[in-house]
Amino acid sequence: MELVVATKNKKKLKEIKEILEKLNLKITSLADYPQPPRIIENGRTFKANAIKKAVKIAHFTQKLTLGEDSGLEVDALGGKPGVYSSRFSGKDKNDLKNNLKILRLLEGLPLEKRRAHYYCAVALADKDGLVAVTEGKCSGRIGFALKGKLGFGYDPLFIIPKYKKTFAELGPRIKHQMSHRYKALTKINKILATYQRINPSAD
Repeated sequence: MELVVATKNKKKLKEIKEILEKLNLKITSLADYPQPPRIIENGRTFKANAIKKAVKIAHFTQKLTLGEDSGLEVDALGGKPGVYSSRFSGKDKNDLKNNLKILRLLEGLPLEKRRAHYYCAVALADKDGLVAVTEGKCSGRIGFALKGKLGFGYDPLFIIPKYKKTFAELGPRIKHQMSHRYKALTKINKILATYQRINPSAD
């Protein structure tokens, strides 16, 4: 069975493939489909954006599709950057600029006031519409400097208190046991397994 992941983000796709590797799925992405429709992520929540991606791309490909939206919410910033996580630093955004903006905004705050969490919503849809939505959350702290070379996004700043290290220092083996994406995809994993049993001939 083919599962289309509604993303062009290679790093995100790699994580999703790693977490779903136990399922017998052929996982493809928007990079495998010429001229996919443009998806404007204008939802007010991660869930709304994930659903929009899944439903729109499932309609386009006529195949089972996974839409995912995730980001960072910082308590001291009133939940920002939230759904704007990937474009927090503006028009010429990139991971480094986004991280540096977070550091500027939190300058002078002690670690106990730098609480944050990663949030992820995953939606599954097929040609007939929405199948399911799952969510995951991972709590941590925002560090004072970028540390680690692994991961992407805000991983070099996101400290897991239990390890006193960032996701970018800990690497995928530990990250995939506790991350927001892992939690949401673990739930969707079960739904996918059921979907495969009910729809054995689905492409």
